[in-house]
Amino acid sequence: MDEEYDVIVLGTGLTECILSGLLSVEGKKVLHMDRNDYYGGESASLNLTQLYKKFRNNEEPPASLGKDRDYNVDIIPKFAMASGEFVKILVYTDVTRYLEFKQISGSYFCKGGKIAKVPTTQIEAFKTQLISLFEKNRLRKFFEFLQKYKEDDPSTHQGLDLTKDTMETVYSKFGLEPGTQDFIGHALALHLEDNYIHQPAKETIEKILLYLYSMNRYGKSPYIYPMYGLGELPQGFARLSAIYGGTYMLDKPIDEIVYNDQGEVIGVKSQGEVAKCKAVICDPSYVTNKVKKTGQVIRAICILNHPIPNTDDVDSVQLIIPQNQVQRKHDIYVASVSSAHSVCAKDYFIAIVSTVVETSNPEAEIEPGLNLLGPITEKFVYISDLYEPLEDGTKDKVYISKSYDATTHFETVCDDVKDIYKRIMGKELNFEGKVKRGDEEEINAM
Repeated sequence: MDEEYDVIVLGTGLTECILSGLLSVEGKKVLHMDRNDYYGGESASLNLTQLYKKFRNNEEPPASLGKDRDYNVDIIPKFAMASGEFVKILVYTDVTRYLEFKQISGSYFCKGGKIAKVPTTQIEAFKTQLISLFEKNRLRKFFEFLQKYKEDDPSTHQGLDLTKDTMETVYSKFGLEPGTQDFIGHALALHLEDNYIHQPAKETIEKILLYLYSMNRYGKSPYIYPMYGLGELPQGFARLSAIYGGTYMLDKPIDEIVYNDQGEVIGVKSQGEVAKCKAVICDPSYVTNKVKKTGQVIRAICILNHPIPNTDDVDSVQLIIPQNQVQRKHDIYVASVSSAHSVCAKDYFIAIVSTVVETSNPEAEIEPGLNLLGPITEKFVYISDLYEPLEDGTKDKVYISKSYDATTHFETVCDDVKDIYKRIMGKELNFEGKVKRGDEEEINAM
């Protein structure tokens, strides 16, 4: 390994693979190594035997569940917003040529223990069963405001200045109740907490409009998902990097990251050899002394032999239980896919329930989500630690990704990718003039 690389990437999690691909496209010389013999790291997809090996101490899976080749079960479930940042990255890098996508059939939220489709139009606002007739009328007026709103046309602002007025002010103007605010803030805008209510409303309105644009693209829900599971995504970006000259080494032990006397990274040592580099990108597991633990996520992978009840028997679902509905500080997420997405055997469904751990009894915290699933055939529960870097990497040139959070969408992953990209390249990851609204149609979601 006598060559010197611009960047060495350690780990083949999705964040690392996206950055490897983006930097290769930018002309950077990239070496990508992983101690594992498979792609994906924490965001890998497992077959049935691997699932039981990881969570059931090598127990043999029952024959009734089908064959290994039928299963590609995500350890960490994520859906892509059809008009969101992740899809822009896919289109910009042309990784879409390696992947096939299918739309998620329904987007739901939970209020008072009952499931309802997330209303996104005036008509759906009137149809939903979870709010009163008077509240439906107020919600209709809010959606009417969104549909007519144009940032450069003050006549559409209804007296609001979204750069100054808070979402609290917006909710008050339309007289929306707390339960309605919950699904707007958490199921539409996808906020992780309620601090947004006291912030200028512009960002939240933009997030809601993104949801609505994405919803309009495919009709059933705003989300799309790759056939054969998320494990296909890291491999797609790996192929992209290779096309632009990137080098990949799987099953490669990492001895240490090597620094000079000034504390800046100069290489990575593996099996006694040092590969020289100007910068390192890695997940937290490679630099445990440079990260801090920020919390934990509990996830339950459930195999069902039926669709989730009260979701119109659709083959896939994104379901959010807003935090206030279950007296918590964090939302509970449910992501469900099926054999229609080539991730499990025919007539089976995979549902993954996740949330941020808040108590000493994590499994009890996801019970509101598990209770919505109906009878569960198999369940695999695990807890992951959340880490984030202590420093931004500009001093030692080691850029560390954040752990994958409890959300079941890619928006927070994209935030991390864009942040690391900017720190390395010294410029924003900019799609302007390269990806325009409508270009996302290059993704042929079935």
